[in-house]
Parts: sequence; structure tokens; C-alpha cells
Amino acid sequence: MPTLDVAGKTIALNEEGFMEHPEEWDKAVAVALAEREGGIEELGPEHWAVIEYIRGFYLENELAPMVRKMCQTTGCTLKHIYELFPSGPAKGACKLAGLPKPDGCV
Repeated sequence: MPTLDVAGKTIALNEEGFMEHPEEWDKAVAVALAEREGGIEELGPEHWAVIEYIRGFYLENELAPMVRKMCQTTGCTLKHIYELFPSGPAKGACKLAGLPKPDGCV
């Protein structure tokens, strides 16, 4: 099983790089996941707005938000979310927010 070492702790990942234990997530883990993911130079305010929205929604509902709701709430267009997270809202944004791989994500 792949792992990620962040600030003295080892984070278990699945084969696709999603966290096995979402409760271990913090902002340092998000930064490390972004570096591992590639395609994201630095997490800016818009990245964090999307990540924090996804994370909050997940903690309240135990599932990832629908992409349409993510766009409405954050004010980002779908095109812009793909610019922020090149691998997409599910594979990129959800991964960086520490969520397990969303259902229906290929």
C-alpha cells in the first residue's frame, strides 16, 4: 500500500493516491498530496476555497458534493475547477481534500 510521509506521520493511500483514513487529513497533507499529484504549482486561495468546501460537505454528509453544487457554492466555473485541479473535481479536488475516491469516479 502506498504511503505519504507528512510532518512526521505516515498517511496510508490507496493505489490511486486517495487517503485510506480521511480523518488524518490536514492542510499539510493537502499540500503534500498536491505535490504528489503534480500539475499544481502552489495551492492558492481558490484551491483552498474548493478544498474547504468539499471537505466541509463531506464531513456533514459523508459523501462528496455534486460538481454543480461545488461550482455554485465556490463561484468557480467547471472550466476553472479543471484549471485549478487538472485531474478534475473528483480525482484532483476530492483527493486533495482527503476524501475517499467518490462513487462513480473512473
